[in-house]
Amino acid sequence: MAASLLFPNGYRYVFWLGKNIWARFTLLGMGFWVKTEFKTQLDPKQNYMFVANHSSFIDIMLMIWASKHTFVFVGKKELVKIPIFGSLYKRTAIMVDRTSSKSRYEVYKRAQEVLDKGYSVCIFPEKEYSDETALLNSFKTGAFKIAIAHQLPICPMVFLDCKRKYPWGTSYGHPGLLRVSVLPPTATAGLKSEDALVLLQKTYDAIHTELLNDKKQAAVNAIKVWKRYNLN
Repeated sequence: MAASLLFPNGYRYVFWLGKNIWARFTLLGMGFWVKTEFKTQLDPKQNYMFVANHSSFIDIMLMIWASKHTFVFVGKKELVKIPIFGSLYKRTAIMVDRTSSKSRYEVYKRAQEVLDKGYSVCIFPEKEYSDETALLNSFKTGAFKIAIAHQLPICPMVFLDCKRKYPWGTSYGHPGLLRVSVLPPTATAGLKSEDALVLLQKTYDAIHTELLNDKKQAAVNAIKVWKRYNLN
């Protein structure tokens, strides 16, 4: 990522390739197509902190495809070990070593560099996202502390179908439409670090409510399917 950020619009080109070539053709090749519903009008000139529920291996590709903003992921360092993807990830993301307080602190500096280039930031905030019995796992505070520190509006995105159509245990998934809801952002102007938990809870509730109110009940049904396959 550092090299691409040195050149004007360099990362935008990388992101465009990721969005229109890698994410789009990979998902289409897997039998998925995407419909994004914007429940708000996002400012194309505004940087955001994008957060979303994380219930599938395809969430990263879906986030890239669905977003109209160029953003940089903040994610755990361990992902660089994934073949092929790890090489791309290392060059296009802010990596965090969760065991190192220094690494976590460095994220704030790296995030500012990203924002100075005009890019948004994206984090999947769930703690234990691989729990198939939870509709939405509890959140870590990192995304919200970063958003407050840099006065970034929090924009929740909700992946309604990934948990059912391509769960972590993919033996009972299936291809089809992937719906994404983009919810109204929450302003962070004037907030302080001690407000992070309130901001976290508001965002959690917004995503959780959207999953519960889904007319197709896709994520709710995904839990039922998982239990049928694994608990009987």
